[in-house]
Amino acid sequence: MDTEEKTLVEILEENNLIDLAKYINYVSASQAGAIATFSGTTRDTFEGKTVVELRYEAYVPMAIRQIKSICSSARSSWDIHSIAVAHRLGAVPVGETSVFIAVSAVHRTDALDACKFLIDELKASVPIWKKEVYSNGEVWKENSEFMERKMELGNTNGSCCRRNLKLETRGTKGCCGAKVKVADGVAEEISTIDAGTENNLKEFNTITL
Repeated sequence: MDTEEKTLVEILEENNLIDLAKYINYVSASQAGAIATFSGTTRDTFEGKTVVELRYEAYVPMAIRQIKSICSSARSSWDIHSIAVAHRLGAVPVGETSVFIAVSAVHRTDALDACKFLIDELKASVPIWKKEVYSNGEVWKENSEFMERKMELGNTNGSCCRRNLKLETRGTKGCCGAKVKVADGVAEEISTIDAGTENNLKEFNTITL
C-alpha cells in the first residue's frame, strides 16, 4: 500500500456524524504499536455564555487539498503508518464531535506528535469556518491558531500592508459565500463555483496581512 492509500481525508456533509471506530479501524495495523487520536467536541459554555451548537462551513475542494498537504508534511517529519482526518459541516450540537484525527505509527512518540501537528495546522490553515451559536446570539469565530499564523506572516513580511478586498459571492447550498484564506502571506480570493444566482459584490472589512 502506498502513502496515498494510507491517508484518508473526509469532509462530511451536514447531518452526517463522525464514526470514530471507522477511522480508528482504518489506521489500525499489525505493525503499528501506537494509535493517537484527537476528537474535537462542542462544549456547552464559552466565556460565560451558554453554547447551543457550533456551525461549520468550508470551501471543500481546497480544504481537502490543504489537509492532504498537511498530512504529507507530517509524514516528512515523523515515521507514520496511517492517517485519517474527518471534519463535519453544518450544525454540531453540544457533546458531538466536529473533527476527528487518528494517526498510527510504530512508536507512540511519532503518533502523538504527528496528531498534535495535524490538528494545530488544520486549525491554522484549512478553509473551514466556525460559527458559535449561543442561547442569546451567535458569532463567527476565528481560531487562535489562525490569528497567530496571520501575525507570524505579518512579522515575516515586515510592515503590514492593508487592502480592501472585493469578493464575488454566489448563491450556493450550505455555504455562506466567498471567504478569504491567508496563506504564504497572500490573501487568496475564494468564491463558490456551484451553480446559483449571482449576488451583488460585497466589500469585506479591511484585513491585515
